[in-house]
Amino acid sequence: MNPSRPFILRPVATTLLMAAIMMAGLVAYRFLPISALPSVDYPTIQVQTFYPGASPEVMTSAITSPLEVQFGQMPSLNQMFSTSSAGASLITLQFSLDVSLDIAEQQVQAAINAAGNLLPSDLPAPPVYAKVNPADAPVVTLALTSKTLPLTRVQDLANTRLAQKISQQPGVGLVSLSGGQRPAVRVQVNPRALAAYGLNIDDLRTTLGTANVNTPKGSFDGPAQATTINANDQITDPSQYRDLVIAFRNGAPIHLRDVAKVADGPENTKLGAWANTVPAIILNVQRQPGANVIQVVDTIKTLLPQLQATLPSSVDVAMLTDRTTTIRASVADVAFELGLAVALVVAVIFLFLRNLPATIIPSLSVPLSLVGTLAAMYLMGFSLNNLSLMALTISTGFVVDDAIVMIEAIAVMRDRGMRPLAAALAGARQIGFTVVSITISLIAVFIPLVFMDGVLGRMFREFSVTLAIAVALSGLVSLTVTPMLAAHMARHAPPPPGRLGRALEVATQAVTLAYVRSLRRVLRWRRSMLVATCGLIGITIWLYVIAPKGFFPDQDTGLVMGNTKAPPDISYRAMLERQESVAAVLRADPAVAHVGSVIGVGNGNASVSSGRIMVSLKPREERPGVSAAEVVRRLRAPLAAVPGIE
Repeated sequence: MNPSRPFILRPVATTLLMAAIMMAGLVAYRFLPISALPSVDYPTIQVQTFYPGASPEVMTSAITSPLEVQFGQMPSLNQMFSTSSAGASLITLQFSLDVSLDIAEQQVQAAINAAGNLLPSDLPAPPVYAKVNPADAPVVTLALTSKTLPLTRVQDLANTRLAQKISQQPGVGLVSLSGGQRPAVRVQVNPRALAAYGLNIDDLRTTLGTANVNTPKGSFDGPAQATTINANDQITDPSQYRDLVIAFRNGAPIHLRDVAKVADGPENTKLGAWANTVPAIILNVQRQPGANVIQVVDTIKTLLPQLQATLPSSVDVAMLTDRTTTIRASVADVAFELGLAVALVVAVIFLFLRNLPATIIPSLSVPLSLVGTLAAMYLMGFSLNNLSLMALTISTGFVVDDAIVMIEAIAVMRDRGMRPLAAALAGARQIGFTVVSITISLIAVFIPLVFMDGVLGRMFREFSVTLAIAVALSGLVSLTVTPMLAAHMARHAPPPPGRLGRALEVATQAVTLAYVRSLRRVLRWRRSMLVATCGLIGITIWLYVIAPKGFFPDQDTGLVMGNTKAPPDISYRAMLERQESVAAVLRADPAVAHVGSVIGVGNGNASVSSGRIMVSLKPREERPGVSAAEVVRRLRAPLAAVPGIE
């Protein structure tokens, strides 16, 4: 049986087949997304509930516990974490990796509905859930600041003019705002003045709720015309609130301004964000799953000047973080290493064959296999990342082996006096089974990685499948294109070796002779070599035990993320002072470019006592010899000196 015979006898069809594979790979390369690592979606959902004025104990008993009882009955739930703070409850639900996030969302919604009767009846709003992917960090972080406009106005501009436009761009997923300062009318009551008129807080709250509603008013229905009464009782101006009559005493009206102060302000005064030292609205942009992260960021950068032109001149937009800087550099480095590996493989083949046609034939298996793998990666939803590109780089040495074995078998037949076509048929028939067995054995090495469970399995599945596809395509090329080219391209005997060829032949013979001599010595000292082998195995095991272990090696991405933690009974003002102290320590480091800071419940924080820090380091050329890990190590001592912060 000769699987290569149809391809050898049909050179045109074989050439067109390989050309189709090459074109499919080149087209797929343009559509493959680019990212730092393979996309691994964690089915995680966060449920947040606000109950203003409630203590942490009340939040735990009245909201968190009833919700946990319902969530605990979901069959696909793996882990559940909850935090109850003053006026807020945050529950994080992690589902099995084999569960779709949409299915998990339906289960969470059903559990919230089931717990509705167990929650307080005066809850301002039902629990709100959001799909969260902890592995999908924002690709771009923007900061909006203004020296003249209030943050409530900046928040409105960020939400209406930036967030909506950016979210409409292809590849953009979630656009969220941190440090939100939504506008509101704040009423600060004077309890003494209220008691002097014989009123209480509930009277004031009822009056404000009744006077500030938008309900149906009815309609007029006449003999010839009908119309609906369109009157909106909602109040948005503080002056209208001040003139609101809340009661009558001795026939005289009591206005809201008599018992309270009314002013414009943010909806939540215990929420804030800063860009370096300036209060700001932080805009986080996340990409859609499978989107090209570099293309997404380039689109945003191109659009940003147009969006900034629509903002008032007093609003400044700055880019705090850009995750594509290191992604571009790492992908470019891996691509360069891949090209260098291909060039070295071809050079080594030419060095030993010393025949241009004989070098071209096995060398074609490298680009055909690698480019064809790109087409398979696109069909399987993979991306160009550090792991998949590493698989292509590693496969460079594998994919050429089968072709060299095939060429060697055909060359032996040529040395026996056969014509090129007959030699190709005979050599392919003789070595075909060997090529198939080599290919299958190489693929079998990576099968365990394909069936690994958990996050690690999903992370390396793309690596193993990419490598297996490249090896399989190399076997296909070696059984089809390689013998076909050997039969129709290498028709003439190779020319006699020149001076360089003779020198290389002498060097090769010298290396072979040295190997034979060393092998004879080893065979004379068999017991010593066995003891040495066992010793090396023992040393290898010992090194494996003492070697540092981790999920991934440390990478300098130019970004450092941190969390701050204070005592749970801390006030917002005290937390603000401590957060500013931490940010000041970070800004003082010469390697730090920008510092973003967020505190308050609602920005991914569970309580006022926690905060988040985003540190953007200077480019590597501006901090030579200083990695991100070294920056973190030297910041630990001054950060530990900040009182009241963990």
